[in-house]
Amino acid sequence: MLWIITKYVITAAIVVAVSEVAKRSDRAGALLASLPLVTLLALTWLYIEKQPAEKITNHAWYTFWYVLPTLPMFLAFPRLFSRFGFWPALGLSAVITIVSFALFAWAVRPLGIKLM
Repeated sequence: MLWIITKYVITAAIVVAVSEVAKRSDRAGALLASLPLVTLLALTWLYIEKQPAEKITNHAWYTFWYVLPTLPMFLAFPRLFSRFGFWPALGLSAVITIVSFALFAWAVRPLGIKLM
């Protein structure tokens, strides 16, 4: 139980640190947010918890493929925010991400990459 609390505290501290940096500097906050911090933490936790190498490498492999269809959201959100406000833009961005993901999963399936 102590281990899971430790993981929560470290992970939450990183998320809070990124948001605090973003308050002070748009660029520095975006740079930190763009780093694969969550993935690095997940890989670290899996390794420390002695998960098989295949599980760890699969996590990195699938993370790459899952990140790609999220990228259109980052382009759409600023425009949507300026037109509709924060919450509608966030919701529409989520819809864009879901549609992008479904289309991307369909497009890469013939390559033997099964995301869904």
